[in-house]
Amino acid sequence: MSHGVSFREATRTFARIGLESFGGPAGQIAVMHRVLVEEKRWIGEERFLHALNYCMLLPGPEATQLVTYVGWLLHGTAGGLVAGALFVLPGFVALLALSLVYAAWAAVPVIDALFFGLKAAVLAVVVEAMIGSAAAR
Repeated sequence: MSHGVSFREATRTFARIGLESFGGPAGQIAVMHRVLVEEKRWIGEERFLHALNYCMLLPGPEATQLVTYVGWLLHGTAGGLVAGALFVLPGFVALLALSLVYAAWAAVPVIDALFFGLKAAVLAVVVEAMIGSAAAR
């Protein structure tokens, strides 16, 4: 293991990325870039962008493919599987919980207002990610 990143540390980091990543691919990729390239320095800028370009050519969600690639790069097949699962799982659980709340209590004004505010928060995260990626160019 020449990169010096333990499987445990990688797992924690990919769980963090999964928990912080929402708002679509722009926000997800921006979070990955910040954590993996800028903070942890586990992958260089050039390699990250090369991998991102390659993932954009493949069918399917490029953010998921990118995080799976970095996991594989660090720890082979097991790393890729763990990174991909931890990236998808928090979003799945959050959407399931929100769906259940909305289905059960959508007519309650407080719940309706909370969902309206949530839309604004997600929009703000996406706009911030787009501004950050535009500034990086």
